[in-house]
Amino acid sequence: MDEIINKVATSKLEVFDLEDHYPKGVRSQVDISQWLLEGFLLKEKDFREHLKNHDWTQYQGQFVAVNCSTDAIVPAWASILVTIQLAPFAKKIVDGNIDDLNAALYEELLAKIDFSAYVNKSIIIKGCSQKPVPTRAYVLAAQYLQPYARSIMYGEACSAVPLYKAKK
Repeated sequence: MDEIINKVATSKLEVFDLEDHYPKGVRSQVDISQWLLEGFLLKEKDFREHLKNHDWTQYQGQFVAVNCSTDAIVPAWASILVTIQLAPFAKKIVDGNIDDLNAALYEELLAKIDFSAYVNKSIIIKGCSQKPVPTRAYVLAAQYLQPYARSIMYGEACSAVPLYKAKK
């Protein structure tokens, strides 16, 4: 009887797992609509009073997304004013939702990685993750890997989708 060989385990594929690089830290969202009249109308005096009375220390050391969950038209200065209140406490602040926050964190993180270790290698960008890795992070990873890689696939070794193959 022939021995069963696990070709995936013995292959020279390199797995690039974005989950391994997931920035650790608490993520929070500050919804400006909570300080708008009926969630839609910004009255500057009331808005400033709400911000003054809010406990900003609860965001100490956190990654924070600032957004408005309603269809209110909010002036740009409102998000900036919230950011100024958050700045002494939050580790990072972005305008947008939690996905935008995660994407911004990955943008910073991926820019610092030395991808030269992937020169002339076949790479699989691992697709399944337990953590919320945004699509933008996968797109950025592919951009950073492409100049170095011989080939790039996406998914798992047993069912990878080919994305790129360097010209010989």
